[in-house]
Amino acid sequence: MSGAAPERYLLRLFIAGPSPRSHRTMENLRRICSTHLQDRFDLEVVDIYQQQALAEASQVVAAPTLLKLSPPPVRRIVGDLSDETRVLHGLGLPVLPPGPADER
Repeated sequence: MSGAAPERYLLRLFIAGPSPRSHRTMENLRRICSTHLQDRFDLEVVDIYQQQALAEASQVVAAPTLLKLSPPPVRRIVGDLSDETRVLHGLGLPVLPPGPADER
């Protein structure tokens, strides 16, 4: 069947409390996902202080940590998520070179 729907990404972001760094991390990740995945992603945010058992079960030892749970394979990105190229590589998404400036 050639009209198959694009794969949906299930992401889980582990943060450390409601800090400015956590807020900035969530904003960066949402911007990257909105740009490159449009409406094909679900993002679950987990505060490791409030859900320690989930962090331990996922073997999260540092925050922020992003898990791409689906589509397979599972991938993990630890640390700063402000580098768009690094996040795209970590998610297994193509990194397209910047196009020429829009000159109208």
